[in-house]
Amino acid sequence: MTDHNLSPQAQAIWDAWWNANNKYAIQDLGVVVRAAADQVVPEHANPVGDEHDDARHEQWMRIRAQLLAIADELEEQ
Repeated sequence: MTDHNLSPQAQAIWDAWWNANNKYAIQDLGVVVRAAADQVVPEHANPVGDEHDDARHEQWMRIRAQLLAIADELEEQ
């Protein structure tokens, strides 16, 4: 597999996609990661209603930001 000068996280996603023999462009993979981020860590989620809501939301937003950064990187290829 050719290295596209991606971060290790984006490279791992690229390698998994490449090994599945997908025929779509790498930019499409970024769209897939972005869609996954929207499903797994939506920008707006209902609070659980306990004392950990703020910390939980901050952690979700950090995870979401990391996924979206990978998507951005893949879409720029």
